[in-house]
Amino acid sequence: MRAGGAARQSEAMNEISRRDEMSLSGAALRGAPWKAAAVGGAAVTAVGWVVSGFDDLTWALSLGISLFALVAAIGSVAKPDVGDRATRQARQWALRHPWRFSLLPAGIVALLSYPVQLVIDGEGMFGAAFDAIWHGALVYLITGVLTFVMQGRGREKS
Repeated sequence: MRAGGAARQSEAMNEISRRDEMSLSGAALRGAPWKAAAVGGAAVTAVGWVVSGFDDLTWALSLGISLFALVAAIGSVAKPDVGDRATRQARQWALRHPWRFSLLPAGIVALLSYPVQLVIDGEGMFGAAFDAIWHGALVYLITGVLTFVMQGRGREKS
């Protein structure tokens, strides 16, 4: 009976708050390839706008924002042994918890997409929120799957 109680207490001590998870995700994103993410996002936005016949700037911007966040997130965990000790530990945590890590890039996409949908597309508050959440959900899914696949990188050298 006591062993079960000690195990539950140990599990409770290992759990961290949502705020701490966001801090770890942010620390993992420190040193992400921001220039590559910005260039990739801008290029995709430009190409998307041209492909749409200069008709759908909202779609092109949302696509660029999403790619920006994806490149930054995946680029940050692609080399888990690069950076200072805190960054390396945060990246190891991100690789062990891909779905929790993916919440921050998804939230960033939703927050950046909302004003684009609201102002440029002229949607109402609820329509813009729905589209922004939808874009964030897609980034969450893609980032989570790719980070999950990359888990082996963090285990090889541990």
